[in-house]
Amino acid sequence: MASPTDIRKGKVILYNGAPHLVLDMLHRTQGRQAGFVQVTLRNLSSGSSTTTKLRSTDSVEILITDTRKMELSYVDQEGWHFMDPETFEDVVLAESLLEDAKGFLSEGNAVDVLLVNDEPVQIQLPASVELEVTEAPDAVRGDTSGAAMKPVTVSTGLVIQTPLFVKTGDTIKVSTADKGYLGRV
Repeated sequence: MASPTDIRKGKVILYNGAPHLVLDMLHRTQGRQAGFVQVTLRNLSSGSSTTTKLRSTDSVEILITDTRKMELSYVDQEGWHFMDPETFEDVVLAESLLEDAKGFLSEGNAVDVLLVNDEPVQIQLPASVELEVTEAPDAVRGDTSGAAMKPVTVSTGLVIQTPLFVKTGDTIKVSTADKGYLGRV
């Protein structure tokens, strides 16, 4: 068990029986009162965030974490199968852990998988991914006063706004932060 003053941003602690990622940590003191640590936590099971105060007399359990680079192998009824390229170990992630990331994952893409006590709990996408365009309507020039854009569908089913020159079969680079078009590859 550790003291709340040992908590750092990026660590994973056990809070209310569930693993929580520390998003922000601030040590505070108020006059003659004892100091406390104010932490912002994200529940790795449900994804919800909370802010709480921990007194210096409280004890906190800091969990052992590991981050591994893994590639998406395939998807079936069991879940999403990721393979460690060094050990060829197969890890299965439930679809509930990938809600926001499914549109950016295609076979062969590498992601960082956060493991807590050797159990996968979260994936961390790279800043951008390369995806193939499967559907692109014909470009129609005309009533545009700014940059002309059109919606295209990529291999994962995600719809992205791109410039008019992008066509079916092109590979494009997409930002994972805002689903924005970054360029052709």
